[in-house]
Amino acid sequence: MSKPFTDAVVRLDFYVSHTLGLSRKEAKVIIGKGQITINGVQVKKANQSVQQTDVIYYRDELLAWPQDKYFLLNKPAGYVCATEDGEHPVVLDLIAAHEQKDLRVVGRLDMDTTGFLLLTTDGQWLHRITSPKSDCPKRYRVWTVDEVSDAALRELEQGVQLKSEDGLTKPAKAERISSHEILLTISEGKYHQVKRMLAATGNKVERLHREAIANVALGDLAEGQYRSLSEDEIAQF
Repeated sequence: MSKPFTDAVVRLDFYVSHTLGLSRKEAKVIIGKGQITINGVQVKKANQSVQQTDVIYYRDELLAWPQDKYFLLNKPAGYVCATEDGEHPVVLDLIAAHEQKDLRVVGRLDMDTTGFLLLTTDGQWLHRITSPKSDCPKRYRVWTVDEVSDAALRELEQGVQLKSEDGLTKPAKAERISSHEILLTISEGKYHQVKRMLAATGNKVERLHREAIANVALGDLAEGQYRSLSEDEIAQF
């Protein structure tokens, strides 16, 4: 899926569908009814070209040139990191309907894992974050079945051998919170990595919550809620 509005000039029906969160068919109906004006002139042709300098109204509503969306979501347990799923609710269900168009999930969290999740319409930005070359630190709060020993903390920090993997994981940062709770910061994004790292030390993850990526953190964002990233936060990636 390509980024919307990367071109300087786009078709009117494309513009209206993205701006109002409609299908192209619904946008064409609105245009055909003469409900769109461009620079004060009523337009009824869906293939009319528009650009960012045009002043476009839908009825009495001024339409802004759409921008890419960058959202931070505090994901609850029980949601799948996908745009659709036949069996389970998906994280897109937590986003307002008019904001959902062209949104993609940045990376994945397991269905039972909670916390920090990014969504965007910007494919290039998404790729930068998910690329193995990004080396982007991700901080997790981990609750374990068994007590985490000092030796296990050292193993996690130095790198552990994951099952079916060559070589050790990259050095991580491990901080004890309590006997069965740690903060673990990793810079890789291997499949089920945190759970597999703890398994490599002989332990098991009971609960997993991602708190931050890079220098952007959930803060006081409530579970199931989302917000737009600031320009400074977007630039972190």
